[in-house]
Amino acid sequence: MGTDVRGRTTMFDTVLVANRGEIAVRVIRTLRSLGVRSVAVYSDADADARHVREADTAVRIGPAPAAESYLSAQRLLEAAARTGAQAVHPGYGFLAENADFARACTEAGLVFIGPPAEAISLMGDKIRAKETVQAAGVPVVPGSSGSGLTDAELASAAREIGMPVLLKPSAGGGGKGMRLVRDAALLADEIAAARREARSSFGDDTLLVERWVDRPRHIEIQVLADGHGNVVHLGERECSLQRRHQKIIEEAPSVFLDEKTRAAMGEAAVQAARSCGYSGAGTVEFIVPGDDPASYYFMEMNTRLQVEHPVTELITGLDLVEWQLRVAAGERLGFAQSDITLTGHAVEARICAEDPARGFLPSGGTVLSLYEPQGDGVRTDSGLTEGTEVGSLYDPMLSKVIAYGPDRATALRRLRAALARTVTLGVQTNAGFLRNLLAHPAVVAGDLDTGLVEREVEGLVSGEVPAEVYVAAGVLRQTALTPDRPERPRPQTPDGPGGWTDPFSIPSGWRLGGEHAWTAHHVRVPGHDPVTVRVRGDEVRLDDAAISLWGAGGLPLHAAQPHMSQPGRGGAGEKESLSTLTLHLDGQSHTFHHSGTWLGREGDAWNVQDHDPVAASLTGAAHAGADSLTAPMPGTVTVVKVALGDEVSAGQSLLVVEAMKMEHVISAPHAGTVTELDVTPGTTVAMDQILAVIAPQEPTTAHEPAAQEEPA
Repeated sequence: MGTDVRGRTTMFDTVLVANRGEIAVRVIRTLRSLGVRSVAVYSDADADARHVREADTAVRIGPAPAAESYLSAQRLLEAAARTGAQAVHPGYGFLAENADFARACTEAGLVFIGPPAEAISLMGDKIRAKETVQAAGVPVVPGSSGSGLTDAELASAAREIGMPVLLKPSAGGGGKGMRLVRDAALLADEIAAARREARSSFGDDTLLVERWVDRPRHIEIQVLADGHGNVVHLGERECSLQRRHQKIIEEAPSVFLDEKTRAAMGEAAVQAARSCGYSGAGTVEFIVPGDDPASYYFMEMNTRLQVEHPVTELITGLDLVEWQLRVAAGERLGFAQSDITLTGHAVEARICAEDPARGFLPSGGTVLSLYEPQGDGVRTDSGLTEGTEVGSLYDPMLSKVIAYGPDRATALRRLRAALARTVTLGVQTNAGFLRNLLAHPAVVAGDLDTGLVEREVEGLVSGEVPAEVYVAAGVLRQTALTPDRPERPRPQTPDGPGGWTDPFSIPSGWRLGGEHAWTAHHVRVPGHDPVTVRVRGDEVRLDDAAISLWGAGGLPLHAAQPHMSQPGRGGAGEKESLSTLTLHLDGQSHTFHHSGTWLGREGDAWNVQDHDPVAASLTGAAHAGADSLTAPMPGTVTVVKVALGDEVSAGQSLLVVEAMKMEHVISAPHAGTVTELDVTPGTTVAMDQILAVIAPQEPTTAHEPAAQEEPA
């Protein structure tokens, strides 16, 4: 930052992006548009990541664990000094809301692209934040008062407020450590779990407790403030579609608010921002009773850019990252509140590395094939490339798909179609689940609340494999096992090599005129009636609907495409690559594992064996035995509550495995004795790895008294 000859502020020359993944790519895009040199940072796990490739320069900052790289303020500041950066953009997550990092940037002569450290500190403490905005006239949710409450004081406050209550970490957000408690008898266990997760996620286990509002809507207001006292709001975002307190679908504007309520909530958000001396882009979050939009309560303020900022950008026409940079460079806002207009409707879906069919456990792997839609009202913000390794060290969100339209119905329709086209083969994602959610009647009608997803989740997770997927697996296996045949055989003459061959005898479908004839195969699909598949050269038809296959290693299947591009034939190596086959249809991936013969000939029918993707992925756990406790996901064991030889009861909590900031409690399958314990806190485990073995208790049998002998 500097000034020109007339004393006006000038934009930065070089900005370091202290983050990774899709948000780093997103910030780099705006830096490029402004002509600002971008500096990426990366850990050993991200050496070949997309954000590294797209930046003007990149600096290694440490090994894979975030604590030794992305969370190391010292290494980030050293990278900024080495590259001549004048400012640091923190993105979101990691150190974005760390007041100490913001101060360290200032002390190092760098501009922190965010609010002042004092505002971060104030709003980062949910207890102080509530007291501050309440004093400014902003309504707050009834709850506990004071900081540093003990477990007993929290439990007492919860009982005084009345069940149900929500336990929340004072130092963090994003749903981490939040616990909804409906039964007072569970308070002790839930408080302990909330503290543990808060300490793991934020390094601070301070909790508060608030009244739970049944069927609430989560609505947030985007604010922008400059360093000259100007503050505006940019309308609201509806964030009520959540799972485990994590947002998964966001939209702008909300169909729930009328103009009067929108203006009132916007003004309350502006007052909240003023109360803490805010500058830059920030978000004020409110909880709103589903039956009374006029009654809204302040929940918290996020002192950073939000994941869902694209929906606001699309309806306002403003680039929020650009305005973060301009404000940080000392510029005034170039508009007043009266200049802000909301046009059209935008909806965003978060694509995460998780498997809905396995209870949304984190997934991982290598991205074998990737397609991310862009254009025609669709935008994808992503950090992925083909070959990206998705592990368990960082947040599971991979990308965001955003759709815009002149009205909500158009935006929803475009987003559903875009999710069907989104392909991330090799890594299981929630794209298909989100597509199902967007088609739910309540979502289509705009009748939302934060509990809707949890209530409807079973009906939104599809476990059935469509017939088309089995058909495609069969056709691909047939292709892999069939010797090469000429695409368009040329008839040989007596003078040609091998002598003359009758072209009509070649089993290739060749016919006079050079076009392949359709060859019919009857495919028997598990759980379905036999399906007739017609093959002609590079095309496959199923009941007059063409299907398309493409890619290498993983082969995505698309419905209603004009043709099928068969995989190249690379000899034995390629056939081996089909021992695990992944196909994609309508946002859902299906994996088939080789087990003997995939495709067997029965008369004139091809029989596709039943390889249910869920059962296949659980093979390791199934082989482990009913007495074994296995890791449900790759991650790290954080808690071990038992020792070898301990007696345990059925359902008793024994271990906790954490991956991608999510905890999974491992409980005893039955009463028994711990006969094997293969892990300790800190142990890194793979999916389905055996953690412990519980030998069942021997059944007790009542002994009948011995029969007395007959007297002699």
